[in-house]
Amino acid sequence: MNKLLSVFLLFPFLAACNGGKYKLEGSSAIKDFDGKMVYLKMFRGDSILAVDSAEVIHGTFTMKHRIDSVAMVTLFLDEQSIMPLVIEKGNIKVTINYNELLASGTPLNDALYGFINKRNEFDLRRDELERKEARMVLEGINVDEAQDQVYRETKELVKEMDDHVETFLSANYETVLGPSVFLMLCSTLPYPIMTPQIEGIIEKAPYSFKSNKLVKEFLSKARENKQLLDEERRLRQNELVSPRN
Repeated sequence: MNKLLSVFLLFPFLAACNGGKYKLEGSSAIKDFDGKMVYLKMFRGDSILAVDSAEVIHGTFTMKHRIDSVAMVTLFLDEQSIMPLVIEKGNIKVTINYNELLASGTPLNDALYGFINKRNEFDLRRDELERKEARMVLEGINVDEAQDQVYRETKELVKEMDDHVETFLSANYETVLGPSVFLMLCSTLPYPIMTPQIEGIIEKAPYSFKSNKLVKEFLSKARENKQLLDEERRLRQNELVSPRN
C-alpha cells in the first residue's frame, strides 16, 4: 500500500466548477470487498458526510452523480478508510489491489496519484540508501568513507524530494490538491512547526491558499510553537551567560 495514503485525512476541500457528472468505476482483487459497501466521505462542518455509496459485486462497484463542485473525498470500505480521491467531472477509474491503490482518468486524480507514486519512489530510494552503507562496509570500504558517500547521496535525494513537493504545490495552489497535499505533508511532522520548506512554500503561495481554513489553523499553531521554542531557547542562553551566585 502507498505509504502516504496512511496520513491522508478527510480534508473538506471544495472548488467551484461549472457542474457536470462524474462516474466512478472501481475494481478490487481483494476478496474481502465482495458484498460490502464502499462510501465516498468528506467533512461537512463537524460531521463526516457520505456523499455517495455502492455495493461491491464480484470485485467491481460503480457510482455516478451530478456535482456542483470539485471535492477531495476519501473512499471507505464500511468504516475503514481506504484511499483519497477527487470527485470531479469525468470518468474516474479506481483500482484497489494488495500492492496498489490508484485513482485515474480525470486531471486532478491523475495529478494526485502521480504525486503519491513519485513520493513513494523517493521513499524506496531512501530506504535503499539506508541499506547501502551496510553493504559498502561489508564489501571492505572504510566506514567513514561509506558514511560520507551515503550522507551526500541522502542530502541530494532530500533536495530532489523537496523540489518535487514545491513544484507540485506551486502547480496546484488554486486547486483542491494544493491545501490537501500541503496538510498531508504537514501531518508527518511531530507537531505544527514552521520548517524552512514550509516557510518557502507559504512565501510563494497566493492569498487563496493561505486563507484556506485548515491551512490557516496549521500556520497559526506552527507560528505559536515557533515563538515558544524561540523563547525557550532565549531563556536557556540567558542561563548560560548569567553569572552564578
